[in-house]
Amino acid sequence: MKPNACLAGMLALCLGWGADRALAQQPLTEVTFGTNWIAQGEHGGYYQAVADGTYEKYGLKVTIVPGGPRANNRMLMTVGKLDFYMGGSMIQAFSAVEKDIPTVVVAAHFQKEPQMLLSHPGQGFDTFPDLKKSNDILLSKDGFATFYQWMKAEFGFKDEQVKPYGFNPAPFMANKKAVQQGYVTSEPLTIEKAAGFKPNVFLLADHGFSTYSTTVETRREVVEKNPDLVQRFVDASTIGWYNYLYGDNAEANALIKRDNPEMTDELLAYSVAKMKEHGIVDSGDTATLGIGAMTDARMKDFFDKMVKAGLFKADLDYKKAYTLRFVNKGVGLNLRH
Repeated sequence: MKPNACLAGMLALCLGWGADRALAQQPLTEVTFGTNWIAQGEHGGYYQAVADGTYEKYGLKVTIVPGGPRANNRMLMTVGKLDFYMGGSMIQAFSAVEKDIPTVVVAAHFQKEPQMLLSHPGQGFDTFPDLKKSNDILLSKDGFATFYQWMKAEFGFKDEQVKPYGFNPAPFMANKKAVQQGYVTSEPLTIEKAAGFKPNVFLLADHGFSTYSTTVETRREVVEKNPDLVQRFVDASTIGWYNYLYGDNAEANALIKRDNPEMTDELLAYSVAKMKEHGIVDSGDTATLGIGAMTDARMKDFFDKMVKAGLFKADLDYKKAYTLRFVNKGVGLNLRH
């Protein structure tokens, strides 16, 4: 090699090394992410992205702020105390538009809401239509106000069938004719261990309750003023979900148990298995668009059902509740096993 060519090559190498070093030394952007309940397997993708360094690779230092019965992380996000929030169903997001709250859903990491109904096997409640015969449907106030209104409009369930549910499975276990709400990723295991039988499970998503769930929400001003931050958080979280489901999730589970000492390895493994079995995270549109996918058609389908159920007026500008700008890009598809 000629001397001047060698010198040029060394200079380029040094410049490249210097650029990489400068990039590595750039401070991470601190981000707070509030969940909607205490730490559990259903939050695994976010904990995974913390544990395996994915957020850091995207230039983020993410602090997960667990929710719980005494927390109001959605409000904290709305007023700017948290950057992002893990929403539930799209009902919350549509309500925000109705109340002129400037928040927006930027990703949906659950294609199906895990909400389901349980019944005792062999008691005449072995199909979803059979549940209409029960006079003891145990529901929370929130369940009655949301998905049960859809069940009434779509299938003809009645108000008088409902009894209050205090998040204690004992009344359900004691009454063989009872039906109880729950999450497909947890309650069936609790019932099986406590009562010694496997309950019938009816995932509402498989019967037409087409909402997205475990959404990522932020304030509209964040989307408008810092779209790069939103994109990095959405992409890194999506990769976290792939790695949590299909990779080594031991460190993520350790972080979950740190934030929720009552969590067990058995329930974490059960939650992951059920998320896979029922396609909670990875199914439907995610096969081509990637985890976190959302579509206008799916949003319209669910909104129309909620209008029919009486939750919203038909003229609500529901499209203000979400944006497709940050999803449907196939991020992480190569990580699916």
